Amino acid sequence: MPVLPADIMMKTDMDYDSIAKAGSMLGSGAVIVMDETACMVKALERLSYFYFEESCGQCTPCREGTGWLYRMVNRIEHRQGRNEDLDLLVNVADNIAGRTICALGDAAALPVKSFIQHFRAEFQYHIDHKRCMTTEAGYSTAPSLPQKQAA
Repeated sequence: MPVLPADIMMKTDMDYDSIAKAGSMLGSGAVIVMDETACMVKALERLSYFYFEESCGQCTPCREGTGWLYRMVNRIEHRQGRNEDLDLLVNVADNIAGRTICALGDAAALPVKSFIQHFRAEFQYHIDHKRCMTTEAGYSTAPSLPQKQAA
């Protein structure tokens, strides 16, 4: 689901219609709250890894796209990000959304787009300075990319 920053959420009622009007979805009603010390690159890396692992591999946009998303965010988190990665992430997400058999592709693409939209400066800081603006450099919650084969 699309992520929303605190300044938007603090003005929003916690109901399905209000959240939708603010630009996200409430889905099953689960909410993740992160404070200002949370690294948004690390958070997206972990989320992208989840969707990469959950892809069944049946349709190409999801099978290939979730891997691309994870690897690019992982590259940014691990000091190898390039300036073109941010626009490429949005482009890959755009090519996944609405082109898959099930909703997993959309669920993987929407957070990427919203993280970049709302926290682009933090991602750019990672690329420019090869470290996080909020935590120790190089720390990551996601393991290295495993060798996953499509069935």
